[in-house]
Formats: sequence, structure tokens, C-alpha cells
Amino acid sequence: MKKITPLAEQLRATSFEDIVGQDHLIGPKGFITRIIKQKTPLSIILFGPPGSGKTSIARLYAKEFNLRFASLSGVFHNISDLKKLIKETLDSPLFGNNLMIFIDEIHRFNRAQQDALLPLVEDGTVILVGATAENPSFYLNGALLSRVRVLPLNPLNEQALENLLIKAEKFLGTFSLTQDARQYMIELAQGDGRYLMNLIENIKQEKHDIPLDREVIIDLLQKRSALYDKAHDQHYNLISALHKSVRGSDPDAALYWLTRMLEGGEDPLFLARRIIRMASEDIGLADPQALPLAIAAKSTYETLGSPEGELALAEAVVYMALAPKSNAIYTAYNQARSLAKQTTHLTPPKIILNAPTKMMKDLNYGKNYQYDHDCDDAFSGQNYFPDGLERSTFYTPVHRGFEREMAKRKDYFENLRKQKQTES
Repeated sequence: MKKITPLAEQLRATSFEDIVGQDHLIGPKGFITRIIKQKTPLSIILFGPPGSGKTSIARLYAKEFNLRFASLSGVFHNISDLKKLIKETLDSPLFGNNLMIFIDEIHRFNRAQQDALLPLVEDGTVILVGATAENPSFYLNGALLSRVRVLPLNPLNEQALENLLIKAEKFLGTFSLTQDARQYMIELAQGDGRYLMNLIENIKQEKHDIPLDREVIIDLLQKRSALYDKAHDQHYNLISALHKSVRGSDPDAALYWLTRMLEGGEDPLFLARRIIRMASEDIGLADPQALPLAIAAKSTYETLGSPEGELALAEAVVYMALAPKSNAIYTAYNQARSLAKQTTHLTPPKIILNAPTKMMKDLNYGKNYQYDHDCDDAFSGQNYFPDGLERSTFYTPVHRGFEREMAKRKDYFENLRKQKQTES
């Protein structure tokens, strides 16, 4: 049976001039261009989304230095495969020690496999080129990262994808597209050149006297699943974007990131829990209604499920984004916790300890305690910190929203405490 070569492989770049969308690496002033001019190959990690050109760049990089190019997969290969490859290269009279190893999905290599690469990269036996769509700092150990340069690749922009479309049309010569259809395919590709090639393969058999329009393309192609991985880098990037959009009081951006995650299949209850966290961390007492509303949104989703319950999450996100902001509670909690960790040996002052036994009373537990409700203004001004520990101030309200009122109350009690101390 004749082997079928995918279009993406048939049109794979044969020179750096064919690479699109990565000028920061292979343009006239690009980092890889500078390495090649220096004629000293470096080990690199190509970090970028699917279909951005990582494999093509790796192959061309090896070609520029006239190195033997070997490819491994982080999914299918192990240490034995790596050692076998190294031995075959070192024993070969043709290549000597000149070997560049390309490891696709290098983040799948475990720590032991990564450690096996260290001496080979260190002594120059191997020039390592890794490729990954996951953040290397999360998956590669520090020792390996210190021996390579991490080079980020961009998702392909519209112009880069348009250039790939033109290249495919010239190569196939069997179809053409209306401008609206072209735009639709570029939108479906979402920055992935390989996926665009796959779309073209799905329609390349369609021959018409006139260009294929959007309706025909929609009929031929299925909607692409959202680019989202609930367990890895994209998950953390998008929840960070949502949280910071809320913190930045941008309801439109917050709604965008919320729906991006929902479209990607994120668990709505995970989002509901994070919205509750936003209410405590970024709004606090500047708007005391934020936290109950966030909890109500979670409860609403649990009651209604999808898709009806997701509207409650959208309502909560917009409310959080437009609420007055304060991290005073968040800051106060962290400061208090830090001091508490350092002073776990200190006991409460005896004045506020209960004395249910005679021995405790003999030890002056609870002696001279003042019941605040019996005092003027229901306030005694007593010290509630451990004896010998200087009084600390953790909570500093901001003058926004309801926290303006909290600031007034705090000032009132602080002034009253000073007055009581003066009188005593």
C-alpha cells in the first residue's frame, strides 16, 4: 500500500526563508540567525504552541551546522533508545562526535531521562534541541535548563497563516477560496499551521469553477475543539488571566477569559471556587456583598448545572470586576500568619484566660478581666496580644467602597484604646 504523506509534511520548510511567523528567531536579527553566524551550535529548547514550526526549525538548525540529525519522542522513547543512538553515532566513522538530537515533547521525559542527557550536553557530545508546548520551567529540571537556551515561539498570526494558505494553493492547484472562506479557515486554525494544512487536506478534492465560499467550507469542515488543556500550562495561564482581569476591574476581559475556559471544557465548579477566592483576596470588605454573591453563584450552578448555571458565574465575574478593590484583608492575614509562625511559644495573656479550677485561679488566670459589655461604649481597651509581644497593626483599610466605613470604625476604637490606656 502506497504511503500517504500528509500535506503538512509535503510543504515542510526547506530553508529558514520558508518559516513563517517566527522572525524573532530566524529573521535577520533573530537569535538562531545569530547563533548560525557565530558557527557555534548551542543546545536549545523550542517552546511554543502546536503547529508553530518547532520541528522544521530544529531540522534546519541541524542542517546549517552539517550535523547528523536524530529524532526521538518524549512519548515513545526511553533511556535505552537514547543510549543506543549515542553509541551508534560515536561508533560511526562518518559522523564522529557530531550529533544533534531533537526530542519532541521533551517535557514527557522524566527526571532520570533528563539526568541522562546532562553529561552528553555538558561535554558537547550532543547538541540538544527539545520541543515542547508546555512551560519548560514546570517540567524540566534546573540542571538541564541551566545548560540550554529556552526559545519561545509564537502562535502563527493571520498573515503567517495566509502565507501558508497561498503556498498550499500554489502547490495543489486544485482549489481556490473566497476571502470570507479564507478568513474562516484562518480563524479555525487558531495560530496552528499544521492544523491549517489538515483543513486544506479535507477540502482539496473539492473542484469548482468558482472559488469555494464560506458556506461550502463550513459544510465540509467540523468546528475545532477549543485549544485548552485542563491539567497543564494553558489551564494556569487562563485562570491567571481571568483573575487579573477581575483584579484590574475589566469586566469585558474577565468575561472573555471565563468563556474561553468554559469553551475549553473547564470544570465550572473550579471557576466558581476561584471566583470566591477573588472576592476574599481582591475585594474583601471594600464590598462585603462580593463574597456572599460569589458563594451564591457557586450554589446556583450546583442547583442548575450547565448551561443555565454558567450565567450565574458570568454575573459573579462582572460583579467582582466592577466592585471596589481592596487586598487589606489578604495582606493583614499574611502578616498575622507570619508573626504567628514566629511566636507559637507565646500563650495568651492571663487576663483573658478562663479559670475553671482553683489552681488556675491561684495562678491569676482571668484576674482583673473586664467584661466589655459592662464598660462604656462596650469597650475595655484591654490587651489581647501575648504578654511581652509588642502590639502589631495588620489590617489597614483602604479608602474605597465600604472599607471607608471600616477605616472609620478602626480609627474610633484605636483612639478609644489610647484614651483608656491614658486613664488607667
